[in-house]
Amino acid sequence: MSSLEVMTEAEDSGPSGYAAARLLLLNGQEPTGPPRRAALARLTDRWLSALFTAARRDTGVHAAALVAVGGYGRGELSPRSDLDLLLLHDPSADPAAVAALADRVWYPVWDLGLSLDHSVRTVAGARRTAAEDLKAQLGLLDARPVAGDLAQLTALRTAVLADWRNQAHKRLPELGELCRERAARQGELRFLLEPDLKEARGGLRDATALRAVAASWLADAPREGLAEARRTLLDARDALHLTTGRATDRLALQEQDQVAGALGLLDADALLRQLYEAARTVSYASDVTWREVDRVIKARSARSRLSALRRGGRRTGPGRTPLAEGVVEQDGEAVLARTARPERDPVLPLRAAAAAARSALPLSRHAVRRLAAAAPPLPAPWPAEAREAFVILLGAGAPTVPVWEALEAEGLITRLLPEWERVRCRPQRNAVHTWTVDRHLVETAVRAAALTRRVSRPDLLLVAALLHDIGKGRPGDHSTAGEAIAQDMAERMGFDRSDATVIAALVRHHLLLAETATRRDLDDPATVRAVAAAVGSTGVLELLHALTEADALATGPAAWSAWRGSLVAELAARAGAVLAGGDPPPREPAALGADQRRLAAEALRTGGPVLSLRTQTPPTGEDAGPEPAGPEPIGPEPVGPEPVGVELRIAVPDRPGVLPAAAGVLALHRLTVRAAELRTVEPDGGMDAGAVLVLDWRVAAEYGSLPQAARLRADLVRALDGSLDVPARLAERDAAQPRRRGTKAPPPRVTALPAASRHATVIEVRAQDAPGLLHRIGCALEDAGARVRSAHVSTLGANAVDAFYLTGPGGGPLPEPAAAELARALARALEERPD
Repeated sequence: MSSLEVMTEAEDSGPSGYAAARLLLLNGQEPTGPPRRAALARLTDRWLSALFTAARRDTGVHAAALVAVGGYGRGELSPRSDLDLLLLHDPSADPAAVAALADRVWYPVWDLGLSLDHSVRTVAGARRTAAEDLKAQLGLLDARPVAGDLAQLTALRTAVLADWRNQAHKRLPELGELCRERAARQGELRFLLEPDLKEARGGLRDATALRAVAASWLADAPREGLAEARRTLLDARDALHLTTGRATDRLALQEQDQVAGALGLLDADALLRQLYEAARTVSYASDVTWREVDRVIKARSARSRLSALRRGGRRTGPGRTPLAEGVVEQDGEAVLARTARPERDPVLPLRAAAAAARSALPLSRHAVRRLAAAAPPLPAPWPAEAREAFVILLGAGAPTVPVWEALEAEGLITRLLPEWERVRCRPQRNAVHTWTVDRHLVETAVRAAALTRRVSRPDLLLVAALLHDIGKGRPGDHSTAGEAIAQDMAERMGFDRSDATVIAALVRHHLLLAETATRRDLDDPATVRAVAAAVGSTGVLELLHALTEADALATGPAAWSAWRGSLVAELAARAGAVLAGGDPPPREPAALGADQRRLAAEALRTGGPVLSLRTQTPPTGEDAGPEPAGPEPIGPEPVGPEPVGVELRIAVPDRPGVLPAAAGVLALHRLTVRAAELRTVEPDGGMDAGAVLVLDWRVAAEYGSLPQAARLRADLVRALDGSLDVPARLAERDAAQPRRRGTKAPPPRVTALPAASRHATVIEVRAQDAPGLLHRIGCALEDAGARVRSAHVSTLGANAVDAFYLTGPGGGPLPEPAAAELARALARALEERPD
């Protein structure tokens, strides 16, 4: 006889028959998952219905109903689940008879050793309890009949749902706070080695909370993948109950292999990875849903005020503040602009992500879904704008995490980085590690973002931080495996071979300093020489030192300490001393090209600034390269690739104030400086009009269209003759623009490098990139009376790394005390205007 046949007979066979049928169902050949849970609920319904019908007949209480609530109401009975039951009765019924009716149902359940959560209420009483107890109200939202008077349940469901929807603007914030408190106590399911499948964040409680939000009609959760995630968690709980024989929701380490075997999975790691995937889906759906709840509630609370404004004749609409080309802020989210065309713009996903993270805004789920559906894949190698946006995303600090998760939820991360699939949701069976492999990599980039002032190439540090464990999950040593993977990925991102080799070397040696410092004798010269030989250069060593610290901080509190930090710093200093002896002398600025000399001659002839520009456009085919084009405004219906940047060259007779004037004009036109070179050309031949400054810029529009060259030249002429007050215009614009939220950037770092050049004093500035930064630097240098002989400006993600070759009145390097004081003054000037 099959278990289903036994179940059918159990209707008339009493508790013993139900117990036998239940045992056969749970240990028989019935399908696991929803079919078995539904079958168990049906079996229990039949048995309880028979008990209740007989008890109602014997006690004479006819206006009563037996109602399943909570998990039983949803039909989600696991082997050791509680039976959540409510006995509804008419208020006119005899209390003694109602009590006898309840006893006739409850005691047989207890006699079988089943857990029972029970209550006896009238419809009005149940409604009052729900109004006072949020958890009771949530249980009633899933109420369904088991037996008895259906009119009682219909009245209750109608009233409870109406109350829930009418009071949603008050009850949902309370529910959200309960979810946050529970998450703080239980942690994130997707990062726990022994997760609680029900209580941890991303578990079954959160999935149930999302159902409650949907029932309120105030907001709805993303549906994609949510039902499957819930099923995965429930299946694991079923297997856990059967494996342990206990009503437990905590998946202990010693039980994971058995649970994995019961579910037909290869091992405990496969089980955890599957659970982490499910929890990530629930957590992301929760983030999106609660953000929408907050938005709707705030909009409702402001509705009366907005209505009054409209009645007064003032029209209001949703504010949309530009963040980047094709990206705006609306209702506290980064969304796509109305003119955005993701189907024509493969860089838009990264540009939107970078803009959202840099502004500490969530990236709208609707925007991410549209980008995932419409944006074409990036060409290989990536264009420069894509690589820079990616670095900005990584360097935004803590806001990187929710934006990254939004991209990952829609599959955009694995589309950009196919190698990411192997580390996604991969558990780390080490108590030292707080995170899964993928989240650890993102957290390492977050930590590295705070260390970018210490290195000359923040972009390489951030990318290496993201990729340093990319070899995990592959055969052999993950550092060795990751080296080749990182090299390929970096070249695909558009880094040149030498930069990609540095990233690969950082991945290969990311454990070298920490392991050597804590496991070898630092007094042994052989130890230091071995590290120096492995690293190869002071530049790589500088990056490796920062990566070591970021990696340890992102691992967990046990992985880093002041003692470990001091050992690593000591080792890095000693290895650096070895490597310094073999460094080549500093390279002086290279000679000017023919086009630069031509523009210099024209500037000397005319006595004013001369401009030349070339617009860069994204490639339109596999082998397409940039084509020169004039800077035309971006129209509403472009028929080809839209411009993404411009190479701008300016030559102007040497005079004080050229650098701050030029940088200020670019800032006024909302042009972001990605790289710049300033050179001084001395007169030659018959030219006796003086020296010429040649400035080479690579800029991009912050948003909107690129300016015309004629407007740039006209404003530059006005800035140089003093008729355009650049500082006042920039201050006026800054005052009108509200400061964006975001993580506090590390303070700027200004360093004098007296030994970097024989002919000039080198001042290096590392700071958070911001509109007008180069203008402020130029003004500070002018105020100090220093002459800029040459400048080398680069923006690496969100970081500006600028070097200025300065000379004094006599044309030589500044005295060391004067250079140090200038560096301090420049640092103070930048700190007074925080980015």
